[in-house]
Amino acid sequence: MGLTDAPTMDLSSVNVAFNAIRLKPVDGQWQEFSLDEVGIIDLLTLQGGVTEPLITDEEVPAGEYEEIRLIVDTEQSWVTKESEGDARYTLAVPSGEQSGLKLKGSFVVAADTSQSFTIDFDVRKSIVNPPGKALADYMLKPVLRLVNNLEVGELIGEVDYATILQARNEDPEQLDCSPNYEGAVYVYEGEIDEPVDLNVERDGLNPLMVVPVNEQEDGNLYEWTAAFLTEGTYTISYSCQLDDNETDDEIEFEGTQTLDVIASETTVADPIPLQP
Repeated sequence: MGLTDAPTMDLSSVNVAFNAIRLKPVDGQWQEFSLDEVGIIDLLTLQGGVTEPLITDEEVPAGEYEEIRLIVDTEQSWVTKESEGDARYTLAVPSGEQSGLKLKGSFVVAADTSQSFTIDFDVRKSIVNPPGKALADYMLKPVLRLVNNLEVGELIGEVDYATILQARNEDPEQLDCSPNYEGAVYVYEGEIDEPVDLNVERDGLNPLMVVPVNEQEDGNLYEWTAAFLTEGTYTISYSCQLDDNETDDEIEFEGTQTLDVIASETTVADPIPLQP
């Protein structure tokens, strides 16, 4: 079983110390596996399909399971912000050391087979900056997805950030791109009419994930990957404005398109900006 992250924007690192993982069979006692060798993981390094193994080559009793818990050492967990010189801020995980980060949902471990699952840890939706007095500078209220690696595919694409930046600088009717920010691609489940920003406090439509664009090593374009998506239809759109995950923000989108994800395959999106 591995761990990956759906990215965040305003933090330079999110370091979480994992102590153990617990699996609850529908009929039976909790199964616990130590994660002492895993240690502290910077979740922001787990993007674009990158994963961190949690338990490998372990024998897990066959059967149906209904819950996973990740036990966290809060004293060894913290975040940093690049805009403030990578200063370290405390990170609290409610009940993280006692009951753990909880992921409910059934999955089946078949007998006499090797299986691989991934936990998608959505940092962008999970970390909040609580007002007033709180347990820590930041709170981790995890949004987790469990996927069977045989049942997922990925979306990839390219963004011509330089062209978008120039066009927005020259057009007074468009919002400028945020300084020192190359943007992100928003991924929504299903086919939607109009993309919206991310707001964890809002009921209704929200992106499933927000993935950053990264500069190509051998080109002038930026590329992005949305990994561990189950089969189905998705809408993607790009924005170069920063987005606060706890408020409704005025950001503008472009390159909106609908794509199908097929298990074990890579779907390539049209380059952004879209050609007329």
